[in-house]
This record gives sequence, structure tokens and C-alpha cells, in this order.
Amino acid sequence: MDEILEILEKNALVTPEEIAKMLKKKPDEIKKAIKKYEKEGVILKYKAVISKDLIKTEESAVRALIQVNIAPQKDVGFDRIAERIYSFPEVTNCYLISGTYDLLVIVEGKNLHQVSQFVAEKLSCLENVRGTATHFLLKKYKEDGIILKQREENKRIAISY
Repeated sequence: MDEILEILEKNALVTPEEIAKMLKKKPDEIKKAIKKYEKEGVILKYKAVISKDLIKTEESAVRALIQVNIAPQKDVGFDRIAERIYSFPEVTNCYLISGTYDLLVIVEGKNLHQVSQFVAEKLSCLENVRGTATHFLLKKYKEDGIILKQREENKRIAISY
């Protein structure tokens, strides 16, 4: 992968001037390359990785990883049914995977009921969906290569004999 992309992938806040210093290139050259990557769709979005456990909100989102077994369609394979699935607003990620299941879908909702309702009423009843396995996300330790800090401190009482 291009060095500019590697730097931006690790930290999207790095300025073109800083990248130019790192790579011993001119800032205008870096800016031009970044604009080209954005125009070509290589760079799709700049993203902040947020440790949501550290944010105190009453409405914590519930996330589920759903394995989906589907019957591929003639001439289009998995693409058309995957497109229908990832078009739902509840779906945050959708991947074609190898193994027993065909798709891994990550879904977000306000509560367990909302996520389970999505699976029962929208996902499972789609034509070509043969089965699902839902796994609720309980805790995140690392995301996008970043270890997420936890607010919890060790509350165990030390015992000595």
C-alpha cells in the first residue's frame, strides 16, 4: 500500500505538511495524491474510533454479529442478496465470508428487542436467507487496531493469608 495511505489509515488527523516531512516530499505533492485518492474512491471516509464505554449515555446501542446462510442467485451469486441486506439502516457492516455461513452482518439497535426484531422481521424472512446465528456484542477490547481503554477499575478486594 502507498505510504501516504498507510499514514492516513493509522491517523487521519496527520496533515499533508506533516506527511510531506515524514516522506521527504513537497506538501503540494501530498495534497494532490490525497485528492486523487478521494476522487477515485480509494479514500472513502475519515473516521474517529470512539471508546463508547467511556461516554455516559442513557441510550447505549446494542450491537450484534449475525452470521447469515444464504442461497446464491443464478448469475449474481451473493451480491444481490447482500445488497438487500446492507441497505437496511440497522446494518453497519456486511462481509462475504468463508465457512459454514456466507455473510457476516453487524447490526446496531437501541436495545436487544430492536435487534432481535430486525432479525425476525426483516432479515430471516428474506428470500434466499436459509438461516442465521446471532451473537450479541458484550464488550469491545480492540477496534480497528486500537486497544480501547476501559473506565472500570479493579474493584476486587485484595486477600492475603
